[in-house]
Amino acid sequence: MSNGETRNIIEAALLAAGKSLSLSELCSLFDETQRPSTAAVRAAIEALALEYAQRPIEIQETGAGFRIQVRRQYAAAVSRLWPERPQRYSRALLETLALIAYRQPITRAEIEAVRGVAVNPNIVRTLLERQWIRVVGHRDLPGHPELLGTTRDFLEYFGLKSLDDLPPLAQLRSLGDIDPQFELPVDGADEGAGTVGYETAASESADEESAEADSADNEEDAADTPRPSGLVAAPSDVSD
Repeated sequence: MSNGETRNIIEAALLAAGKSLSLSELCSLFDETQRPSTAAVRAAIEALALEYAQRPIEIQETGAGFRIQVRRQYAAAVSRLWPERPQRYSRALLETLALIAYRQPITRAEIEAVRGVAVNPNIVRTLLERQWIRVVGHRDLPGHPELLGTTRDFLEYFGLKSLDDLPPLAQLRSLGDIDPQFELPVDGADEGAGTVGYETAASESADEESAEADSADNEEDAADTPRPSGLVAAPSDVSD
């Protein structure tokens, strides 16, 4: 099989998949008698990436493999193809997810110590159901509290190859800018992008419970709404 045909099959698969494909999954596309080596598949992907250099789409490597996605500068325009109301997550949930991502492995008590409020059980349940976090072990303390860490699905959803690709904390000013397909509610407002910070106000606990109840309702509604099959890159700039 020619290099050009190998590249065409890989390109077609990445376009059709609507998600990241690993090298082994790409290799399995070919008959055993004509199956290229892993190195040849990677070379074909690199050749495709060069072909896309001047195009509005790109090949992105994530923790789950490789995918074709719209470049960041076109994400806002392309997202208008899906006018339905995007699924929203509460500010408390996103702050908790950020803490787990940056400080993993971490216990719920350690999350509470940073945020200054109790972790709503619905937050952890939602993150576990989304398969963005998992239990990676137990702290050697009385009660053996669970240690939480992120998953490959977390990397895939946010378009990250590894945790090293997370923006430095000094540059992370607004989680609402990470993914244009969901909005982040602001305290005291119906919707919009909120600034994330680790607040210590005790009164936030009651607000979290209300927000998480609304979030759970929104998630149930969103489960009946098919997500777009196209992949849109997250904006490159995380601003204050």
